[in-house]
Formats: sequence, C-alpha cells, structure tokens
Amino acid sequence: MSATAATAVRRSATGLALLWLLAPLLPVVLWAVSSRWSGRARLPQELGLDGWTAALDAGLAPALVRSVLLGLAVAAVATPLGAWAGRLLGWRIARRPRLLAVALVLPVLLPPLAVAMGLDVVVLRIGVPGPLAVLAVLTVLALPYTAFTAAAGFARVGPGPEEQARTLGANARQARWLVTWPALRRSLALAGLLAFLVGWSDYVVTLLLGGGQLVTLPLLLGASASGAGNEPTTAALAVVAASPGLLLLVVAALVLRAARADATGRSGRMAR
Repeated sequence: MSATAATAVRRSATGLALLWLLAPLLPVVLWAVSSRWSGRARLPQELGLDGWTAALDAGLAPALVRSVLLGLAVAAVATPLGAWAGRLLGWRIARRPRLLAVALVLPVLLPPLAVAMGLDVVVLRIGVPGPLAVLAVLTVLALPYTAFTAAAGFARVGPGPEEQARTLGANARQARWLVTWPALRRSLALAGLLAFLVGWSDYVVTLLLGGGQLVTLPLLLGASASGAGNEPTTAALAVVAASPGLLLLVVAALVLRAARADATGRSGRMAR
C-alpha cells in the first residue's frame, strides 16, 4: 500500500471514529437548545434556552464548581503518584513490575458500586469526612490511568538523558527536574487530564461516600434524568458534563500528532 493510500485510509478511519463518537451527541445538543420537541417531530418545533435557565435554577453553577474542584484535587494527587509508579514501570526499576501493574489495575476491575457500598460503612464508623473519603477513593481509581500513561512516556524517553545529565555534573534532583520532567510534559499533562475526568465524571462514589455533602454535576444530572418532562434541562446538564471528554479527544489527537511529527523529524535527521 502506498503512502498516499495509507494516509487516506487513516483519515477515513479517523473520520468514521469521530462520527461514531459525536453522532449520539447531536440529539442532546438539539434538546439543549429547544423549548418544545414533540415525539414524532424530526426537529424541535421551538428553539430556546429554557433548559439552560432551568439548569441554572437547579444549581448548575455551584455543582459545576464542585465538580471542577474535585477533578483538580484528584488530578493533583493522582498525577504525581502515577508519575512515580510510571517511572518504576517504564524504566523497569521495580523488582516485580507485573505485580505492581496488577495492583494498579485491580481497583478498576472491581465494581465501583460494591467498593463504595463497602467503604461507606467504614467511613461512617471511623468518622472520615465524606469529601475526603471521595477524594481518596477516586485517587485510587485514577492511579491506573495516570501510572500507565506516565509509564508510556518514561519508556519513550528512556533513562539515557537523565544519566547523561548526571554524568555532566547534575545531581539526581536537578537531572529529574531539568531533563526528565520537561521531556514528559505531554504525557504528564494527558495523565492529569485523565485523572481530572475520573473525578469530574464520577457518580457512584460521590453519591454513596459523599453523603449528600458533595453535590457535583453528575449527581445533578442523575437527579434531572430520573424525572420526566425536563429533557431540555437534562440535555443542558449533559452538554456541560460531556465537554471535558471532548476536550480530552482534542488533546489526545494533538499529543499524538506532535509525537508523530517528532518521530518523523528524528527519522529525517538520522537519514541525513
């Protein structure tokens, strides 16, 4: 297959994947800007922002702030821990990397509902504040994403640049901060965004362990979706809730494109 044909196939596959991901969002977007849409009509009969007004009245703004703060807190804790674990995995420093990988993946394999219900009793008995318990559990759930994303970055960079900096006189901390971390900025940014999405999108853990003290956007969306006749409000909340996921797609595409451009540039320089 020629390079032109391969590029055309890759672009077609990317377009079909985007269409598959974005097509289900079209009815949600239409509902978010409609005031009346009967069941048999193909398009809304009346457009308006009644759903957004009702969402704001239901507490969209404070729930949005809580979701952002929770996502940032999870990212702030899970990203450094994931970078540490990723370094052990990517550079194969750990004595038993498979055991570490299994330990990281295990929380994701367990049903969140079962974990949250089991920890709910423990949290109540030992008196841990609900928001702190939510942050701790979500950090554990985010660790596999941050660790394996960082591990891929460490494997790509390799320990060579850090060892060369140590040879030139830098200590371990200087080599890590001035050489390794800047080379991993894209991988760490992607890991932080994944951790943010874990905290942003969680429903079960926040509902059970939060004890009603932490009303985030997913909880508000779930309460709206459980009712009837408030489709525009639910759609408006869903559009806001889906925005970070779409941002992740854009960031991931840009990271992959930059990595591909770097690889092409390096191969071109080596050819010269």
